[in-house]
Amino acid sequence: MSFVIGRGDELAEGPAGRLGRYRALDGSEGADLFLDLDGPHAALVVGKRGYGKSFTMGVIAEELARSRGVAPVIVDPMGVFDTLADGAEGDPVPAEVVASPAVDATSLDPQSWCALLDLSPESGAGSLVWQAATESATIAAMRDHVEATDAPDADRRAAINHLNLAASWDVFDPDGLSAADLGGPEMTIVDVSGLEARAMNAVCRGVGEALYRARVRETIDRLPWLLLDEAHTFFEGVAEPALQTILTRGRALGVSLVAATQRPGAVPPVGISQSDVLVSHRLTSEADLEALESAQPTYMNGSLDDRMPTEPGEAVVIDDATETVHAAQVRWRDTPHGGDSPRASDYSDSDAAPTAGTD
Repeated sequence: MSFVIGRGDELAEGPAGRLGRYRALDGSEGADLFLDLDGPHAALVVGKRGYGKSFTMGVIAEELARSRGVAPVIVDPMGVFDTLADGAEGDPVPAEVVASPAVDATSLDPQSWCALLDLSPESGAGSLVWQAATESATIAAMRDHVEATDAPDADRRAAINHLNLAASWDVFDPDGLSAADLGGPEMTIVDVSGLEARAMNAVCRGVGEALYRARVRETIDRLPWLLLDEAHTFFEGVAEPALQTILTRGRALGVSLVAATQRPGAVPPVGISQSDVLVSHRLTSEADLEALESAQPTYMNGSLDDRMPTEPGEAVVIDDATETVHAAQVRWRDTPHGGDSPRASDYSDSDAAPTAGTD
């Protein structure tokens, strides 16, 4: 008998994606386990490196790309999800890679511009950037605004130097990613792997704002799903306000968020408490376990630590919609997995130096 995480009703009642199978105590696989793709959700996928966190995100991405009525977008800071567009076994996985993403500078409010550039709003340069961001819609216009002020030369130079730094990232463009670009039925992979953390955050902020605003203004008729790998990177930067908005208000508008991280202890409490689906692979860090235990639902018998999986691909799934807990084995991906760490043996040949212990 199959079960739909996030819904618990009959599978035929709406779109759902196959997550995997039940995992019995003896390690055998049981009935199919699905994830509801019909309604909006906030999901958190956690696990230490090598135990399947990114793999599970890839499975969810495959199912979303094949589903109807959704607009799935994944922000990829590691460059491991481009493989979704490489072809799949079985049903196709429609996917498009955005290799050089850019967003509108107005995605960031004045305060966020100061935070992005590590400037205090009370400083001379920070105050100039704040004023310029309030009055201008592009970095070029912001620089012109700063130049036109009668502020001290040192403050103007500092502000312009910081704006030049932001311009050098090549992630701000009035014609950058819009809701129309992101709102299609295929999986849109926003590859930010070549960017530094601040630039990644700016792109993520712009993507999140575009999807949320589009639903507020009813300019797209699909339900957006925003997927984030290494989500702690974005919760710790200027993308955080947009993510907070989606977590707290997005579901009322039909906007879903799936955040994956190996550091749940670095995710703000709202990121855990607002999640109605938790997929936990193996964790061993005390801080990470404590972060999850602090939000453990009352209907869960025993601690999460007691149920912690031990093998890659195994997971504990906590479903707040149905107040149930499930031991699962995530299914194999239909597209290539790009998240494996490289190994020296992958590059070895017959001329390689002998390994330790050989004659």
